[in-house]
Amino acid sequence: MTRQLLIVPIVKLKNLLTGRWLRYAFLSVAGNALIWGTSIQYLKVTKPTYTSEFALILSGASFGVNVNLPGIGQATSSSSSAIGSSTYDARANYEYIFTSEAVLKKAAAIAKIPEEQFSKPRIKLLDNSTIMQFEVTGKSPKEAQNKSLALYQAMVHQITVLRTGEINQRKDPTQKTLLSSQQKLERAQKHLSEYKLRSGLSFPDQIGNLSSNIEQLRRQRAEAKAQENATNQKLQQLAKNIGLSPQEAADAFLLRVDQIFQQNLKDYSEATTTLEILMTKYGPNHPQVVKERIRQEAALAALLERSQILLEKPMTTTILNRLALAVNGSGRDTLFQNLVTYQSDQKGLQSQVKTLDSEIQRLEKRLEILSQRQSKLENLKRDVQIAEAMFASTLTKLDLGQGDIFAAYPLVQMLVEPNLPDQPTAPKKSFILAGSAAGSIFSTLGLCLVWIRKPWIEKLSKWLS
Repeated sequence: MTRQLLIVPIVKLKNLLTGRWLRYAFLSVAGNALIWGTSIQYLKVTKPTYTSEFALILSGASFGVNVNLPGIGQATSSSSSAIGSSTYDARANYEYIFTSEAVLKKAAAIAKIPEEQFSKPRIKLLDNSTIMQFEVTGKSPKEAQNKSLALYQAMVHQITVLRTGEINQRKDPTQKTLLSSQQKLERAQKHLSEYKLRSGLSFPDQIGNLSSNIEQLRRQRAEAKAQENATNQKLQQLAKNIGLSPQEAADAFLLRVDQIFQQNLKDYSEATTTLEILMTKYGPNHPQVVKERIRQEAALAALLERSQILLEKPMTTTILNRLALAVNGSGRDTLFQNLVTYQSDQKGLQSQVKTLDSEIQRLEKRLEILSQRQSKLENLKRDVQIAEAMFASTLTKLDLGQGDIFAAYPLVQMLVEPNLPDQPTAPKKSFILAGSAAGSIFSTLGLCLVWIRKPWIEKLSKWLS
């Protein structure tokens, strides 16, 4: 009886174990077969993918050019790289450009493959550097390398196009500014040339030479004035010694050298002498006395007439006697000659001083006019220099600006050449097998947990009860 009671639970347990074991074994085998079959099929069907890597470095240097223009000024051109900017990273701009459709199309054309087969490269920007790392995939190692080289050539081409476009956009306004500066320079030069012709300022040192001439004339005037004063003192002293004024002495000397006057004076003197002798012998009405008196009067009239002709002024007997008596006497001819010479020298010096005064006044007036014109001429020259400086600076900056092609688009250099991969990057066999193994383990573990869940639940219920 007891044996029969034991056989019944054992049979039930055996049936239960046999049914559950088959079901869980089937699920475990099916799950693992699915996992491993899918993985193996993926490895067989999926074509390998190779990745070629290369790296670019962006130049972060800045440069400047400073050109001295003699007599004009300076022209400066500087270029600051966008790498050092704190507002943006030029590598991000390049990342957008390098993955653009235009670059990919160009790269596909260079690599001679369809556009849809040229996928976007994977770009990594290394922190705290100017390096850009590229990964380009291909069906074979050579294809991946060729696609990398084609991508690099397409990138360089696109950057060159962008730089050229930027230069052309900058050049147009600069060319307009240069043309405007050239026109201003030509107008300033034209105004300067026309004013030079009108003003009479033919050479730069003209005003300086004119000032030197005026100073030289002033020295000549001072010397002439000093000579005039010295001659005048001699003339005054000599006239004082003679007893006549300088003008009277000159008149007396003029009468002295005139032959007709001297002949008339001789006749007058002889008639006077004869008349004095006759007056001692005869009376005033004696015929000889009357004859000599008439002769004397005729000679006197001739003297007055001749002296008036020579001196060109009215003459009286008193003045004539004074002049005639001054001429007579031993040694007085030399004194009169010196007096006349001094007077002539004085007049010559006075005329020279007057001429110098007139010339100095004329030159001073001209100097004043030219100084005013020189001021305007300097303003026009300054305008020309400013126009020349602006034109030369604009022209120089236009030429130097050709070197500023790396401001917006920094220089790109190949840091690491595209490599030729020796192992495929996808599919990764080790990762797939490891994943399959992990899947098998987890699926089996899950089935085991499901297997033992009922006994544990019953034990837990009893324990709770």
